[in-house]
Parts: sequence; C-alpha cells; structure tokens
Amino acid sequence: MKLSRPARRASLVVHVVASAAWLGLTVGLLALGVTASTSASPVAVEAAVRCMKLFADWLLLPLALLTLASGLLLSLGTPWGLARHRWVYTKFWLTLGTTVATFFALRPGVDSAVEAVAAGGSLPDAGDVLFGPVVSLSAYVFMTVLSLLKPWGLTRRGRRLRERPAGVRPPLTRSGNG
Repeated sequence: MKLSRPARRASLVVHVVASAAWLGLTVGLLALGVTASTSASPVAVEAAVRCMKLFADWLLLPLALLTLASGLLLSLGTPWGLARHRWVYTKFWLTLGTTVATFFALRPGVDSAVEAVAAGGSLPDAGDVLFGPVVSLSAYVFMTVLSLLKPWGLTRRGRRLRERPAGVRPPLTRSGNG
C-alpha cells in the first residue's frame, strides 16, 4: 500500500500534531504531579490531582491511540515501512508500550491519587502522580530523537528488500513447501 502525496502529508501532520500534544500533555501532567506531591496546601493538592484525572480520562488515551494509528499508517503507506528501519520499528514498539502503560498504569495511578485525596485529604503517593509522567516523558523525548536522527540503519528485512531488484517480488510459498 502506498499513500498518495496529499494523504501522506495529511497523515504526517496528524501524527506530528498528535505526538506533540501527547508530549505536551505529559509535561503538564508532570507539572501537576510535582505540585500534588510537594504542595503543603490541601486545596492545591486536590486541584492538581483532579486536573490530572481530567486530562488522563479525556485526553491521554485518544492522543495515544491517534499517535499510534497515524504512525502505523505512515509506516505502512510510505517507503519507510514498519520493519525496514530499526528506528521506525523501535518507535512503533515504544509507542505501543507507552499506550498500553497509559491505560494500565498511568491512569490507574492517577485514579488512586484522586481517591486518596478525596478519602482523607492526604498527600498522594509520589509514585502514583510522578512515575507515569516521568517514564512517559522519557520515552516520548527518546522517540522524538529517533524521528529526527533516524539512527541504526536497516533491519535484516530492510536490507533484503533493498538488495532485491526493483519490481521483483519474492515467490509465494505454501505452508509445508518451504
């Protein structure tokens, strides 16, 4: 499958905007997490964790899924391919991993912080409000560096495809025949 030029450009814009929004949202969550874990004011702590919950519930997962879907579309619809270049392959797996971690770790951590504050007004566990954003931010910055520098070259599959003459497709094999 090859995307037309307008489709490729539109997909690229969607991917960059969604990725930048996901990165920015994570920076905001980190700032709110620092506020929640260091503030002496119960009102500030409650406001910070409630804002974190709002962002985590309504923005994080849609942005993560949009980034994943647009990146997958770009990799499959352009010559970069999904498994031709190590940096694309690495970005795919990191994006998939951070999307899953957003759903199963970051959001539940924020939810438990909100429950802790609502139940007793106590400071949330710093791990609940800081660990997810710190790990996510590290992964997103690393993926941004990969996108800009494009290190590591081709995968084994990419080298095989590059060595094959243009227009030649590998023979189809049936299972059991090799």
